Amino acid sequence: MTDPDFLARPDGLKLAYRHRSGWGPTIVFLPGYMSDMEGGKATALDAWAEETGRAMLRLDYAGCGVSEGKFADGTLTSWRDDVLHLIDNLTEGPVLLVGSSMGGWLMLLVALARPDRVAGLVGIAAAPDFTEWGFSEMEKARLRRDGRIEEASEYSDEPYLTTMAFWQSGQANRLLNLPIAIDAPVRLLHGQRDDDVPWEVSLKLAAALRSAAVQTILIKGGDHRLSRGEDIALLIATVDEILERL
Repeated sequence: MTDPDFLARPDGLKLAYRHRSGWGPTIVFLPGYMSDMEGGKATALDAWAEETGRAMLRLDYAGCGVSEGKFADGTLTSWRDDVLHLIDNLTEGPVLLVGSSMGGWLMLLVALARPDRVAGLVGIAAAPDFTEWGFSEMEKARLRRDGRIEEASEYSDEPYLTTMAFWQSGQANRLLNLPIAIDAPVRLLHGQRDDDVPWEVSLKLAAALRSAAVQTILIKGGDHRLSRGEDIALLIATVDEILERL
């Protein structure tokens, strides 16, 4: 595999990315929390884009993957700005955002910031507002007391870290309690065996979106990662279907 490319932010910190030129709207994959652009869903979608000649952009937020920076310095707002910086400087024309878990929250924030660029969205266990519904009162108290929480992660050898700065950024970017002014077509994939993000979150998101072209697809046996062969096949088919409509 070739090394990724890098683009410096205005502050000089370098963001890693892989950009594939091609036809149609550029597919932009947004990883989840503590994830990166080399995950199974991102690479499978990129392989499909290569086979079909589609344009695609994968990326690592600052402090994630091979991008420069410290993970603990990242916030929802700073990672949104990383995505905007890469889209603005590396792509032209419409983009299709594909967001996994926290990436599903970021895709909404990016779509709100660039309504003229975002032609469609595909969420994979999208997790908007998880700083609100995903933390107990005891955990919030620990954050206020210690400024951070570290817990074992089933997805990584590294501890699952949440900082007070990230939590505050999430609270400032909550979306679900008001209509979300996105008019592009949206597809929301969610496993009903998801132990991290309740599948009802996708139903609430679908109801909050202003767009009339919203479909929620529930996968009865799917878990949070939706990385089985049949799950990835469904993701690719969903991306293909929405691109064909654009």
